[in-house]
Amino acid sequence: MKKICIILLLAVFCYSAQAQDNYQKYLWLTKSLSNESITNVEAETSGGNIELKGVDADARIEVYIQGSNSSDGKLSKEEITARLERDYDLNISTADHKLTAIARHKKNSNSWKHGLSISFRIYVPHQSSSHVVTSGGNISIGNLSGTEDFTTSGGNLMIDQVSGHIKGVTSGGNVSLSNSHDNIDLSTSGGNVVAKNSKGNINLSTSGGNVGLADLQGNITATTSGGNVEAKTIAGELQASTSGGNVGLLDLSCSLDASTSGGNIKVEIIAPGKYVKLKNAGGNIDLQIPENKGYNLKLYAEKLEIPHISNFSGTGSNKRMEGTMNGGGIPVTVDAGDGKVFLTFK
Repeated sequence: MKKICIILLLAVFCYSAQAQDNYQKYLWLTKSLSNESITNVEAETSGGNIELKGVDADARIEVYIQGSNSSDGKLSKEEITARLERDYDLNISTADHKLTAIARHKKNSNSWKHGLSISFRIYVPHQSSSHVVTSGGNISIGNLSGTEDFTTSGGNLMIDQVSGHIKGVTSGGNVSLSNSHDNIDLSTSGGNVVAKNSKGNINLSTSGGNVGLADLQGNITATTSGGNVEAKTIAGELQASTSGGNVGLLDLSCSLDASTSGGNIKVEIIAPGKYVKLKNAGGNIDLQIPENKGYNLKLYAEKLEIPHISNFSGTGSNKRMEGTMNGGGIPVTVDAGDGKVFLTFK
């Protein structure tokens, strides 16, 4: 799992660095915001990327424009100006501590073959809130502590060092979250989700990709309809589910509710929370828990493979076990359906 997270994050960072290098030659406009005391940002573009970053000084917006077709090459300033005036409404303005940056294709224009990709880089005070939309580009947000609401139809979401109320949606891209906290809700319809070194109320979901988690704390919900869920070093409370993939959870210090309908589940808990609940419709469940805790055990499977349990009181067979261990305590409910349950102690 750790390798998966690192590879995905490196891919995102390499993409960002490459994009930054390529962007510079397409710089169209720079507008200073240093005297505007910006607290709110509304940004929208039909095909480009949007990067929003909190800064201590030199607040500004940079507009980057290039041809949306690879055959265009690097357009001249005259050609960009002509296409802008003919096909686009571009509004870069400020009023009442709000920055508005909107690039829209004119309704009466049909020159899609000669379209433009218009991207924004926005640098504003750290406490700024935002509403950001792009139809196909990536969204990157960092170093902010407001209310951030952002959507892209197909690009990636990259969130780093953001706190407050964070809600982001992409219809097909990947999601990367790091070094953030408070209320976080991120979803993608088809990409992968990677989250690390963050805390708070965190809700992460994908309809088809994998989910990789590392060093998270708080109330964590991670769901995928078809991929795998893998996590390491989680504290607080974790709900993890997939409709068809595997679940691998290591170094947990949390309450846990995990399930899959078709894959296998492997869980290693070093400090259990208030409960442990694992459910699998057909695959196996491998659970490791500390030996010196008190548990209320309810274990069900086609076959149970469990070592001798000291201080156990209850009933059991090779398919079903119910009772208490070490006088009882934390409820541990494991149901593998037609699969096997392997229970070990450490």
